[in-house]
Amino acid sequence: MRVAIAGAGAVGRSIAQELVSDGHQVMLIERDRAHFDPNSVEQAEWVQADACELSSLEDAGMQLCDVVIAATGDDKVNLVVSLLAKTEFAVRRVIARVNDPTNEWLFTESWGVDVAVSTPRLLAAMVEESVTIGDVVRLMTLRQGQANLVEITLDESTPFAGRAVSELTLPRDAALVTILRGGRVIVPQPDDTLEGGDELLFVTTAAVEQDIKSALGY
Repeated sequence: MRVAIAGAGAVGRSIAQELVSDGHQVMLIERDRAHFDPNSVEQAEWVQADACELSSLEDAGMQLCDVVIAATGDDKVNLVVSLLAKTEFAVRRVIARVNDPTNEWLFTESWGVDVAVSTPRLLAAMVEESVTIGDVVRLMTLRQGQANLVEITLDESTPFAGRAVSELTLPRDAALVTILRGGRVIVPQPDDTLEGGDELLFVTTAAVEQDIKSALGY
């Protein structure tokens, strides 16, 4: 894929390095001269420009990108970049970084955002996920809130230990996508059995999150 990243600070450069390592074409757009350092990610294309200026994005070739990541430290900039990418350049996938959780409600389809990633919320979710048993922990919001990635950890005494995945009576709008067990990542099949301590990851709507919890006896 061809990916444009607005913001070449520590976050933008880290994302770029991961993507180029996976074989993607990456373009970093940075206005601040202090952050413009092509040597830090040599495989990426670097553009010194204001990502909020339409003409700069046109010159950079954003219309050729499959994905745009708005990764600056300024939520206002990330919203403008997302809106321009979606409305002016019809970019298929727009991902935006949320720096201030109180601004999260703005990062929706109305501003061109397909996926909003809130670092503070994600870190809080990781803490909850590591210590919470039997509660639904929301890890990520997908498709402007239409779906969520949530996790629930089974306690060691769960009555579902030894029972097959196919025996779970889940709500219609929920899908079990992964079981984390020790160091293993299991893509669940109907005959796979559950164990105490399993971390179950679901893609679901917000409306049925608590129904998942009830289905697992919590």
